[in-house]
Amino acid sequence: MQAERTIQYRITVFALFCIASVTVASAIEQKPATAGRPNILFIMVDDLGKDWVSCYGADDIKTPHIDALAKGGMKFHNAYSMGSCTPSRTTLLTGKYPYRTGWVSHWDVPRWGVGYFDWKKKQNTTFARLMKNLGYATCTAGKWQINDFRVEPHALKKHGFDDWAMWTGFETGNPPSDKRYHDPYINTPEEGSRTYAGQFGPDIYTQRLIKFMRVHKDKPMCLYYPMPLLHSPFVATPEEPNAKSLLDRHKAMVRYVDKMVGQLVSELDALGIRELTINFFCSDNGTNKPITGSLNGQKIQGAKGEQTEAGVCGPFIINGPGLVPAGVETDALTDLSNMLPTLVELGGGKVPEDLIVDGKSIAPLILGKEKDSPRDWIMAVSFGRAKLDEQGVRPGKDFVKRVIRDKRYKAWVNTNKRIDRLHDLQQDPKEETNLIDSKAEEHQQALAKFQQVVNTLPDKDARPSYEPRAANPWDRKMGKAK
Repeated sequence: MQAERTIQYRITVFALFCIASVTVASAIEQKPATAGRPNILFIMVDDLGKDWVSCYGADDIKTPHIDALAKGGMKFHNAYSMGSCTPSRTTLLTGKYPYRTGWVSHWDVPRWGVGYFDWKKKQNTTFARLMKNLGYATCTAGKWQINDFRVEPHALKKHGFDDWAMWTGFETGNPPSDKRYHDPYINTPEEGSRTYAGQFGPDIYTQRLIKFMRVHKDKPMCLYYPMPLLHSPFVATPEEPNAKSLLDRHKAMVRYVDKMVGQLVSELDALGIRELTINFFCSDNGTNKPITGSLNGQKIQGAKGEQTEAGVCGPFIINGPGLVPAGVETDALTDLSNMLPTLVELGGGKVPEDLIVDGKSIAPLILGKEKDSPRDWIMAVSFGRAKLDEQGVRPGKDFVKRVIRDKRYKAWVNTNKRIDRLHDLQQDPKEETNLIDSKAEEHQQALAKFQQVVNTLPDKDARPSYEPRAANPWDRKMGKAK
């Protein structure tokens, strides 16, 4: 009898083991490939200040989809871009401030035909290459501007992207290529560069990302959307074709940005991967100067390219249901240099020890493990355009203007590498009162703090590094660029 009970016990245990094994195996099969490593969707809008995002207090616009990201996630109040387009893009991609890479001033490579963002240079290692090394599928769509696809059609692949649909930038000598919106001129890996007649560029860029999501939803993805909107020319959108005035067209474009955000988030929901995805939303600089907005009842003149907060302190929102705490507003300091180490940490990796990175990861803050970022100051570099000389691309000055701030004070640094303005942003948010000559102890301490940062910077900013090549017909001659 005892032997029979023992045999029955063993049969029962074995049966339970088999059931458990099948259950575990089934769970493993159904467990998404992204578990433990979130998808990344990074959206960087062109020329969008806080004055045109309603969750930041914009009075003249409603941006419900962007607002929903903020309500369900984390909204930053002290987040810096660089001062202009291409420096913001290279800083985001590399985690380095522009004085290291040479992109300290705006430089539209396909327009000038000289210089390019060279993937062979270690200092230009992008977050896409690092995320791809971690097993992520990578895709980008929108506006690149730092390579000439006529010179290297597969520059994006070499920078670490598996797929792309990218406006080429304004290619001198090729009139179709200035079209980024209506009848856009776009480069893809399968078709090269061509005109998409009768179509609206933002729809193509967004749909490319959605198509990539659908194909790769079962593995971790890193998606980068450098959105061409809201950059000039200001155009009527498909949803508001009768928008006439410059301001009305600008508003229509803002609403189209919001629509694109909504489409992407809806697709994440439809694919069942919303809770496996962290969404970033930011801008490359402030609103374009011809546009005047209203923020919490105050008129705000567009400040793109300016050292004021309206020029460099833009919207920055992070959302990830179940991953990022909801309903958080933070005064934590961050800037675009932090993004590479942040994305790598979120992806389960580490920045290579031999790769110089200025930024610091804010992943613990994003995931709710810390209450603040590791930064006690942030910096914005680049105000103005670069030039050509006999040696190639140069910033215009050996040391370009920049601003440095903490949670209260802000220093303006001039081209002589000297601080010439100090502002208390809590008492003087419009930066009207210069405290540079103040004898107050707290002001002197702030100056000393920022001066220590300035002292660590090189006396001369780098130039963009690139390998000389044979001239092309569209190249500008040295010394002729303005």
